[in-house]
Amino acid sequence: MREFLQGAAMLLRGLGQWRRSPGAMALGLIPGFLVGLAFGAALVGWAVLLGEVVDDWTPFANTWDPLWATVLRTAIVVASFGAAAFLAIVSFTAVTLAVGEPFYDRIWRATELSATGRIPEAEYGFWRAVGDAVRLIVRGVFAALAAWLVGLIPFVGGPLGFVVGVLLTGWLLADELTSRALSARGLDRRARRAVLRENRARALGFGVATQLCFLIPLGAVAVMPAAVAGSTLWTHAALRETPAGAHRTPDAAR
Repeated sequence: MREFLQGAAMLLRGLGQWRRSPGAMALGLIPGFLVGLAFGAALVGWAVLLGEVVDDWTPFANTWDPLWATVLRTAIVVASFGAAAFLAIVSFTAVTLAVGEPFYDRIWRATELSATGRIPEAEYGFWRAVGDAVRLIVRGVFAALAAWLVGLIPFVGGPLGFVVGVLLTGWLLADELTSRALSARGLDRRARRAVLRENRARALGFGVATQLCFLIPLGAVAVMPAAVAGSTLWTHAALRETPAGAHRTPDAAR
């Protein structure tokens, strides 16, 4: 639990970057705001249509006892909206990081300089960000599907689906948000995942804290710059404490 809370605290430390680099952080709000408008409108539209859609999915329930028909359809509505919300958060993160690459690169560089006094030499780049975004969305679809299936369990499915969704999506967010700082130190995808696995509780803490903030209306827009800064600080801490191994580079070890 201590490691989990330490990971969550990295998001709070990321907020401190507003004091050190207010200009870069403020610019980081722009892509999140624009992408957030599109995803927010899509979620609202899905919520409006969901009742009719679920009725169309379950015509067989028309002959059931009204109580059980309501239980079934309510479970499907809750699970479907929850899964859509989790998928929207993962997709929002992926698209925003790709679209806002120049903005978030400035935040990352400012955080590296303020924390370590230097910027790693390995480039991240726009197309690498796009590739990571596509992979994140694909993995997000499976996470949303798992949350949806759990959410279909009558009575307890809603809370269980929420927990499953938060944990799975939190892990994906931690993976995606830390990819820039880890890649800049010459770590490939396999090495990055190894660092996350060796710091699993701390990664979950950071990802879940970010995910919960993203669930607040406009939270994703407001918190995204801090999440980029916090993920950089998370990387510094993880590489300092990760035992030496094949996934570590000379740059990461310094």
